[in-house]
Amino acid sequence: MANQVTGLTRIYKAAGYSAKGLSAAWKNEAAFRQETVAAIIAIILAFWLDIDVITRILLIGSVVLVIIIEVINSAIEAVVDRIGSEFHELSGRAKDMGSAAVFLAVLLAIFVWVTALWHHFG
Repeated sequence: MANQVTGLTRIYKAAGYSAKGLSAAWKNEAAFRQETVAAIIAIILAFWLDIDVITRILLIGSVVLVIIIEVINSAIEAVVDRIGSEFHELSGRAKDMGSAAVFLAVLLAIFVWVTALWHHFG
């Protein structure tokens, strides 16, 4: 059945679902909590530094990307766990690939921060 809700009501409901998702990630995922705290610190630091706006956007964007990918990874893990608790190669592969996506995002954030700080202070 097609979604009958349109316009501002749809946007309002979608925002509510998003808030529920972020709340669930905070309550159930330690990695999400840790990365969120690190991101908040990094964002504060990005605003504290005397850098141009593009560099600030890159610094903030790189850490927000980590949070986004962590939410997607957590969603993948939740779906896999919902399907069943017995080991299956494809389930393991899906979880490993989600974890790899988070790892790559973290590496990108580190690269962006090191490069930007090196350029700024070097």
